Amino acid sequence: MRLPRVLPRSLAGQLFVMQALLVAAVVAGCAVFAYVSGRDQAEETAKRQVRTAALAMAESPSVREAIRAPDPSAALQPYAERVRAETGIAFITIMDPRGVRWTHPTPAEIGRPFIGHTDRALLGETFEETYTGTLGPSIRVVTPVRDEGRVVGLVSAGITVERVSTQVREQLGALALAAGAALALGALGTYVINARLRRHTHGMNARELSRMHDYHAATLHAVREGLLMLDGRRRIALVNDAARELLGLGPEAVGRRVDELELPSALTGALLASGPRVDEVHLTADRVIVVNTSPVVGGEQRGTVVTLRDHTELQALSGELDSERGFSQALRSQAHEAANRLHTVVSLIELGRVEEAVEFATAELELAQVLTDRVVGAVGEPVLAALLLGKAAQANERGVELVLAEDSLIDDGALPESLAARDLVTVLGNLIDNAVDAASEAMRGPGAAVPGQRTATRALVTVTARTDGGELLLRVADTGAGIAPDDADEVFRRGWTTRGTGRGLGLALVRQAAYRNGGTVTLDRPEGGGARFTVRLPLTGAAPEVTA
Repeated sequence: MRLPRVLPRSLAGQLFVMQALLVAAVVAGCAVFAYVSGRDQAEETAKRQVRTAALAMAESPSVREAIRAPDPSAALQPYAERVRAETGIAFITIMDPRGVRWTHPTPAEIGRPFIGHTDRALLGETFEETYTGTLGPSIRVVTPVRDEGRVVGLVSAGITVERVSTQVREQLGALALAAGAALALGALGTYVINARLRRHTHGMNARELSRMHDYHAATLHAVREGLLMLDGRRRIALVNDAARELLGLGPEAVGRRVDELELPSALTGALLASGPRVDEVHLTADRVIVVNTSPVVGGEQRGTVVTLRDHTELQALSGELDSERGFSQALRSQAHEAANRLHTVVSLIELGRVEEAVEFATAELELAQVLTDRVVGAVGEPVLAALLLGKAAQANERGVELVLAEDSLIDDGALPESLAARDLVTVLGNLIDNAVDAASEAMRGPGAAVPGQRTATRALVTVTARTDGGELLLRVADTGAGIAPDDADEVFRRGWTTRGTGRGLGLALVRQAAYRNGGTVTLDRPEGGGARFTVRLPLTGAAPEVTA
C-alpha cells in the first residue's frame, strides 16, 4: 500500500509548504517569546508599583502621626483607600508590629491578623513575596514603619496575580492579532514568490530540475558546435567548450560583455545585433566561423542564443576543390590542345614534311617542359611544386604567363611539419588566383593576350618561393592595375573585392593562415606596376599567438 503524498510534487509547491510552516513556526515562537516577556514585564512592573506605594506610605509623617493616635484606623483607613484608588493596586494594609490590621480594602478585616510573613520586616528589611491572602494570590511588598528608630508598624501593599494575568491576557490579544497579521502577510508573500517560481520552473520538482541540469551540462559539453547565450545586456550568460575554443575565450568570459572580448569588429557587431543572423561567415585570427543568432523572445529579459560552426577546414577543402577543379579544366584544355597539335604533326608527316613536324613537336615540347623543369628543380616541396604547375596551366588558359623567379629555391625537407601543407595551398593558391585575375583583366580589350600566343605586352604573374634567414618567403607579383594605397589595409578584410558579390574571402584567408603560423603579409607596388604580395612564415616550429 502506497503512502499518500505529503508534499506537493512541484518544487514551487514544496517550497511554499515548507516556507509557510517556517513562517508559522517563527511567528508562533515570536508570540510565545513576547507572551513570556510580557508576563515577566507585567510582574516586574507590579512589584515596582507596590514597592513604591509601600515605601511612600511607610515614610509618610502622617502615617507615623496616626499610629501614635489612640485609634490609628480612623485616620489610616481613609488615607490608605485613597492611595489605593489612585495607584490602582489591590490592597494597602497598615498593621501594628504584632500583625493586627489597621487598614484593609474590606473593612470587616480590620482588627484581624495579617495573613503573610512579617518577620523580616520587623527586623527592618523590606521584602517581596507572592502569598495567598483574603483577596487570593497576590504579589506583595512588606516594609517597616520606623519612628525614632523603633519599628512602630508595618505597611504591606500588593496586587493580585489575577489582575496581572488580566493585563497579560489583554496584551496577548493584541499580540495574537499582530501575529495573525504577520502570518497572513508572510503566507501571502510566500505564495506570490512561489507562484513566480512555479512559472519559471514549469511545475517541475527538485529531482526533475537536477536531472535536467545534468542533461543540460552533458549536452553543452558533448555538442561540437559552439553555443553562446547572451543576456539582455549582451553579457555572456553561458558558453560551452566548443565556443570557448572557436572564439579563444578564457574561463573568465562568463559575465563579460561581448564588446569587451576583443573579437573582430564584424563578429562583435553580429553578436550585438538585435535581429537574427543566418549562416554569416566571419573570420577570427585563425578560424572561419559560421554564425547564427536567434533572439530570445519569452521571459522577462530578452537575450540571444548564438551557435557557432567551425568552417576552417571546410573552407580549406573548398579551396582545394576549386584548385582541383581548375586543374581538371586545365588538363581538359591541354588534352584538347594536345590532340590538335598531334593532328598537326600527323598531317605534316602525311604531307611528307617530316622535318617540320619534328621541329613543331619539339618546340611545343620545350615550351611545356621549361616551366616544369624550372619548378621541379627549384621547389623540392611536392605540394608547392604541384600547385605551381597546376596554376601555371590555368594561367596559360587565360592568356597569363606564370613564371618562377630566378632566386626561388626550396630544398626538399626544408619546411617543418608544423607548417601545414593546407596552409601553403591556401596562401599561395589564393595569391596566384588573385594575381591571374588582375593580370588577365588588365589585358582585356584591344591588344589583349590570346591563350598560347606571346604578345609584346604580356600578362605576367611572377612567383617567388624561397627560404630566407629562417623564414619561408612567398611572393606573388602581377602586371595588373594594382591596388590604391588607401585600400592597402582594406584588401585583407573579409568581403573586400572589386569583382562583384560572392568574392572577397581569399585575401582574408591568406592573412588568417599567415597569422595562424606566426607570419606576416605585406602589400606593395613593384616598379613595373601592378601589385605584389609578400608572405613570410617562420620555419622554427610552433607559431606564437597572434591576435587579429
